[in-house]
Amino acid sequence: MKHPNIPADTPLDDPTNLPLKGKKVIEFCHVVMGPSCGLILAELGAEVIKVEPAPHGDRTRALEGHVAGSFVYFNRSKKAVGLNLKTEGGRQVAHRLLKDADVLTENFAPGTAERLGIGYNEVSQLNPRLVYCSLKGYLPGPYENYAALDEVVQYSTGLAYMTGLPGRPMRAGSSVVDIAGGMFGVIGILSALLQRDLTGHGRHVQSALYESSAFLVGQHIAAEAHTGTVPQPFSVQPRSWGIYETFDTRDGTAIFVGITSDKQWQTFCEMYDRPSLFSEPKFDTNEKRRQNHDELYAICQEIFLGYDSDPLIEMLVNAGLPAAPVGQPRDLQLDKQMSHDNRMSSTQFASGTTAYLPRLGVNFKGVSERTGGQAPALGEHTDTVLGNAGFSPQEIAALRDTGDIV
Repeated sequence: MKHPNIPADTPLDDPTNLPLKGKKVIEFCHVVMGPSCGLILAELGAEVIKVEPAPHGDRTRALEGHVAGSFVYFNRSKKAVGLNLKTEGGRQVAHRLLKDADVLTENFAPGTAERLGIGYNEVSQLNPRLVYCSLKGYLPGPYENYAALDEVVQYSTGLAYMTGLPGRPMRAGSSVVDIAGGMFGVIGILSALLQRDLTGHGRHVQSALYESSAFLVGQHIAAEAHTGTVPQPFSVQPRSWGIYETFDTRDGTAIFVGITSDKQWQTFCEMYDRPSLFSEPKFDTNEKRRQNHDELYAICQEIFLGYDSDPLIEMLVNAGLPAAPVGQPRDLQLDKQMSHDNRMSSTQFASGTTAYLPRLGVNFKGVSERTGGQAPALGEHTDTVLGNAGFSPQEIAALRDTGDIV
């Protein structure tokens, strides 16, 4: 796919004006949660060095199914080093890399980082200023040694219950808990870096899937406390608005339309020259529109079937009414909003395919720099990173000969 607004060979820009410029992150992470944390830090301008296990690398590179492509997506704009932490030589390399690092991130199973010689107690002695972020399944407590996955905690916290049909819980349509856990990790890291500026010392920060998912569903606990009724899955929850759903259009494309206020209802009726509809008592408040929903829906559907989707959406949004097409993720690659201001990276895959992938949804006014958005090959930056850490070419060659690096 050739994008009309994004060059296919987006360079790796020097993010001079991005807020984390000059910060070095050593990432010992795999799959989604940890790498998403590193991706956000990289998008904010940090130098993120992804350490993959030698000789085969992050197993996510080869995963298929619903996580296919995840390695490329969550490891853009990072440097890659292949390192065998199970050898003394590999551990020594890791320790030298950490001596001047600002942040370490890891999402190993409990106890693994310690066995590999990169646990917090050990590396904080090497570098007291280091902010050490552990991204786990659970925070310390009764469950801390349990195995956890995004989907496991979606089910255990009730997120899958709220997403699916009654009696048929369903995971959300994204790795939402993994990504949220990564985001909470970033929040903890940035807070610890600010505190380090005051104290001169780093600290151990932890983020977890379970507690992240619990935070997401907390609104439903509050709703039950407020109403006295147990929230039902979103698929069958009582509606709050008279019109807040999808409609068919003349060209067969479904759209979503929301009419959530009396002012919007008035605008809608004026747009389609329906003064009698606006004056109809059974539709004159949101509560009445909600109670008489089925009749109102049929009226609106009849109106919308007289228009093709694109002009209909333009008509609605220009009038200040919430409306959007029912899209698929792939549609974002040519989306006008996402194409604006270099918000998509032109990212190459090993197969030669190019995809346009969303960058971090944050804008710093006056800053035009963007990271390159390419995912590294295994060991692509090993020599450069080790050279910058003071290893001689001869030392690097010897480490490679003994299998300590790749």
